[in-house]
Amino acid sequence: MTLGTSIAKKSSTATISKHAPRYKVLLHNDDFNSMEYVVDTLMKTVSGMTQPQAVNIMMETHSGGVGLVITCALEHAEFYCETLCNHGLTSTIEADE
Repeated sequence: MTLGTSIAKKSSTATISKHAPRYKVLLHNDDFNSMEYVVDTLMKTVSGMTQPQAVNIMMETHSGGVGLVITCALEHAEFYCETLCNHGLTSTIEADE
């Protein structure tokens, strides 16, 4: 009678977590909306945005033609962009590289 030995192989699984792609919500300058309206709309659209942050984005947009509102996941970016557009502001989304 022969005794056998059993070797159990431990399988190792490595998980590689990838970060979800992020998207930039951009605000474009226009000649129609007042600076105050833009600041107010930004604060109402982006939860937790302070007035100084909104003023900085508005000034960046006013002086450079385009300003970065927020960088976030696609679904949130689409929501912010659509909400800004629904309030009469011009907004687009682009992938964050």
